[in-house]
Amino acid sequence: MANKDQLRELRKDTIINVNSKKQETELIKALKQVVLYLDDKFAERITLTHKKQWLLKDIIKELIPFYPGTDLHCLFDNTSMRPDGGILAIKSRTDSSLTYPILISEVKRQGTNDLRKKEGLRKQSKGNAIERLGKNLIGFRTALLRESIFPFVCFGYGCDFEETSTTLDKVSTMSMFGKLNKTYLFNEEDGRFNRGSFYFREDEWTAEEMFNIMKDIAERSVLYYFSKYQEEHFAKSTD
Repeated sequence: MANKDQLRELRKDTIINVNSKKQETELIKALKQVVLYLDDKFAERITLTHKKQWLLKDIIKELIPFYPGTDLHCLFDNTSMRPDGGILAIKSRTDSSLTYPILISEVKRQGTNDLRKKEGLRKQSKGNAIERLGKNLIGFRTALLRESIFPFVCFGYGCDFEETSTTLDKVSTMSMFGKLNKTYLFNEEDGRFNRGSFYFREDEWTAEEMFNIMKDIAERSVLYYFSKYQEEHFAKSTD
């Protein structure tokens, strides 16, 4: 029979359902550590679930009961948002109609001019990796309008995000003019500012650095759901 540590490792790899080519990225390493941490911290009090994508039709289905007078639609049943770290959530014990995300994570690299300089090549215009992030950001913010938290975090790195780069203000705009490299989990001003957290710099983020930030977001998100819906709503069945 597998010992406790072996069971925890098996559980970690079962929950984190990502493409094999992404298995060893620093973000996924950090995400796996978050799962192990939550398993230890909350034991039988929660059931974790992880999915690579969130279908737009499913988001709309969840939103309709909260906003019945609002037009909500998408054109295709298979359209989805696929953040780099997927969607880590906790499951309700009895109600499967809602998703309870505790961590939605992305990582973006932008900028090659540092490498081009070493190769003696001229500078290119700055990239647009963060612009591509914008679509998902709008979608996830909308999906979580029914809650008072936005457990989204994006880690960005590359020479386009050096301290003197005006590209950083593009990121600040995406964060609803919040500070970079600061965690914003709870919505502000009666929910008008559901910012999310944007950690951006020139140097690459390590798995350990990302783990510490992601763990904080995920843990406090669990406590938020306990407070709003009661802990018994998520406790594992003893049947």
